[in-house]
Amino acid sequence: MLIRLGYDIQFDVTGEVPIVTLLNVHPSREQDLREPDAFSTDPAVAIEHYRDTFGNHSCRLLAPAGTIRLKNSTLIEDSGLLDLESPDAAEIPVDRLPPDVLPFLLNSRYCEVDLLSSAAAELFWNAPRGWGRVKAVCEWVHSKVKFGYEFSSPFRTAVGVYTERVGVCRDFQHLAITFCRALNIPARYATGYLGDIGIPPVPGPMDFSAWFEVYLGDRWWTFDARHNARRIGRVLWQPDAMPLTVPSPHLSEPRA
Repeated sequence: MLIRLGYDIQFDVTGEVPIVTLLNVHPSREQDLREPDAFSTDPAVAIEHYRDTFGNHSCRLLAPAGTIRLKNSTLIEDSGLLDLESPDAAEIPVDRLPPDVLPFLLNSRYCEVDLLSSAAAELFWNAPRGWGRVKAVCEWVHSKVKFGYEFSSPFRTAVGVYTERVGVCRDFQHLAITFCRALNIPARYATGYLGDIGIPPVPGPMDFSAWFEVYLGDRWWTFDARHNARRIGRVLWQPDAMPLTVPSPHLSEPRA
């Protein structure tokens, strides 16, 4: 299956602003690209490409005062299969986790593990360990949190999602990540493209999407508390501990 990817983003800034982007396809999918994955700007500015500490393809640029537009269109080959699943995937005791996975058990800016540990224990203490426990987390978040663009806030953290029970898809993932980490299951935030493939089309223009990954068995697995369903055609930008970094409070509300 070939999937056309792209975006057209515009910022209005009052002065020079440095921008760090995570808009390129993740290196793990670069071999699937059938066209160059390079964005352009209007007006044209110098773009520096680099790999961040999580191994993501990042870019840095200096936006001049006024309006700047970022555009890209590329083509990627996809298996056309649903997200992989493994109901037998097991939780790994903390003392046996790979060292590079341990940071994904800790607090982060949007995931206050310490503040939600008691809630996680109370809600999921009797859920089946491993895959079943992560599914229970997704089902709870999916059923208890109401989605809506009108609920978007760049300042809402997992605690805010838990108490307010509203949000956009990044909020769903932040709460699910926090619960998983509180249960000693490594979890990390992920963003990318997710088109309306294999589901009824969603009216209106497409947008970026957020999901999350957990470490079970000996690898990372994709989960999505927003949709709580396996999907076709996810194209990853970045798996890491934090959302996209941009000069304004948010770039775009992730949606599928």
